[in-house]
Amino acid sequence: MKIKDLCCDEQPREKMLEKGPVSLSNAELLAILLRTGDGSHNAVEVSRDLLKRADESLCGLSDWSVDRLQEVSGIGPVKALVLAATFELARRWFGEKSRNSDNSIHGPEAIYRYIGPKLRSLSHEEAWMVLLNRANNIIGMEQLSTGGLTQTTMDARSIVRKALDRKATAVILVHNHPSGNPRPGKSDIDCTIQLKEALEAFDISLLDHLIVCDGGWFSFSEERVGDARGLFSDGR
Repeated sequence: MKIKDLCCDEQPREKMLEKGPVSLSNAELLAILLRTGDGSHNAVEVSRDLLKRADESLCGLSDWSVDRLQEVSGIGPVKALVLAATFELARRWFGEKSRNSDNSIHGPEAIYRYIGPKLRSLSHEEAWMVLLNRANNIIGMEQLSTGGLTQTTMDARSIVRKALDRKATAVILVHNHPSGNPRPGKSDIDCTIQLKEALEAFDISLLDHLIVCDGGWFSFSEERVGDARGLFSDGR
């Protein structure tokens, strides 16, 4: 059935005009972006199929590539680009809002609010550094690397150079675990200890290392990981 053949209360655009966007389901909101179906199914039905393939997860869907979106019947290049652009705008809006609402870092939750939405739903690992001044105000953010499905790398020389270039006095490392388990492995711990030592040689503090995923985060500082070897000791 075509959308125009539905009653007004079931037509997404008319429903949104009358009752506002909060009254629409995820499928109906996506249908407004898609505008049309595939000839056999209307835009709402195509959107429902899309969400079903993404396990009803908007976070999961947001990480789909343009090519993968086009594998769904009813979604061609133009519609795929519209969806990808919409999700990217949403990520940028959330990041901008988080940065503008509070530019200082007071703990792992603040770090997660700042950069977590950008990383938590990715299907590959990425590593980032958040740069701070002496007042723990954020002065910048730099991507360090992007990896495959299971790992990424952090180069100590690159991290130190970026921190010095931005005149940062403190750094927070952040990377994601696509597996959904935020706990660090041995390589995560060893790498963090090495980076802490490299930064300290230039009087730059490593305040924390956060691992994020869909289910939350793991904070090296909060959990005192590696504390026996001096990682995040008192007076950091």
